[in-house]
Amino acid sequence: MKLIIAIVQPQELPAIKEALLRKKIHKFTVSNVLGRGMETPIHEIYRGIAHDIKLLKKVRIEIAVNDEYVDAAVDAICSVAKGVDEEEGRGKIFVLPIEQCIRIRTGETGPTAIG
Repeated sequence: MKLIIAIVQPQELPAIKEALLRKKIHKFTVSNVLGRGMETPIHEIYRGIAHDIKLLKKVRIEIAVNDEYVDAAVDAICSVAKGVDEEEGRGKIFVLPIEQCIRIRTGETGPTAIG
């Protein structure tokens, strides 16, 4: 069992969601987060006051999968997030081991609890 965490650009979320669904990966969690990679801070002027926005909007996708779905999930995310613009950061994917998974409703544990 693995936990896949992907931090990607917000505009890529709809296409990533569709790519995951095509790979039969239906269960995932999405959060709006702030973060910064190698991007240059955005300079904005609001009500006449200059601001440097150092933390940019990102999307965090968390997917708990059994081992046989890891490659499919990573491929689905990468196929969309790679894009064609090599200059801009495309995000990161982290794959972590899961020690235990418990489905609260039924009490199932392990790979059957992930689904």
